[in-house]
Amino acid sequence: MLSKTYTKYIQSLHHKKFRDAEDVFIAEGSKVVMELLQSATFSCEQILGLTDWMHQNETAIRKYYAGPLQVVEVFELQKLSALNTSNLVLGIFKKLPIVSIKAKGKISLALDTIQDPGNLGTIIRIADWFGIPSIICSEQCVDMYNPKVVQSTMGSLGRVAIEYTNLSAWLQKNDTIKMYAAALDGKNVSELKGLQEAIIVIGNESKGISKEIMHLCTEQITIPKMGAAESLNAAVAAGIILSHVRQ
Repeated sequence: MLSKTYTKYIQSLHHKKFRDAEDVFIAEGSKVVMELLQSATFSCEQILGLTDWMHQNETAIRKYYAGPLQVVEVFELQKLSALNTSNLVLGIFKKLPIVSIKAKGKISLALDTIQDPGNLGTIIRIADWFGIPSIICSEQCVDMYNPKVVQSTMGSLGRVAIEYTNLSAWLQKNDTIKMYAAALDGKNVSELKGLQEAIIVIGNESKGISKEIMHLCTEQITIPKMGAAESLNAAVAAGIILSHVRQ
């Protein structure tokens, strides 16, 4: 049985201020936990899982992690989970040191106030799929260690470098690199095939890219609309744009 104190400690990690204070985050689900272990990017502090899951996965876990394994009951895992439906396992991982991303010679994503955890997690996963090595987030973006973000990445969090910074200042420092702003009007994204170096800017889910950031961009690009929808989901737009850019 988990103590009340330890249960409350894990539950506190659902909130950013406690994750920041403890310098750790939680990951839930077999795929996410195993992917983070295998990536060797994050240091694992604890794994808590159901009995059957532990028996089935202990050999694989021990290839990457020598620390404690805590068997828990279903009701205990439900108390610990930050998700609507708890998974079979929960891991506690150390956060990464703050990174400083260099944009020269590659394609990077810049995110202006992405606030939905599912969107950010999906964008990280999309970046991993298309081999985009880094994402720059404005300080107003949702926390990359939010449990729903971590869940949505499906393990890609360990393969994409992410920096939170003053986005305007960062873009100005990298003004020798072409910056393409995803917008409703602009150059057809299909014309961007084969880019080797660029910064692709994706804006807020409801407000798009702020005027300040838009003024810093080299060019606006758009995904041609064929139907009547007003706009595209930010993560969907990022995926479509990268599918053209990476051809």
